[in-house]
Amino acid sequence: MRSMSETSKVAQPVGDKLPTAPCSVVWSRGHAYVLEPVGGRSRWMGVDDKGRAVALSGADLQHRGWSRTCKR
Repeated sequence: MRSMSETSKVAQPVGDKLPTAPCSVVWSRGHAYVLEPVGGRSRWMGVDDKGRAVALSGADLQHRGWSRTCKR
């Protein structure tokens, strides 16, 4: 059985915080998203499977899952 401190270390994903610098790029569900200022706030901009523009919040990306590299 693992101790509480070992369990905490395993449960923490590495790099689980989204980048905050403008023009940062992350991947989610096979699509790239770029952090851009939109209407006074930062939004993650990308396209869906049909090429339509998509604007996501940081919370949206956390919920969907993301990475710094493309994972299909």
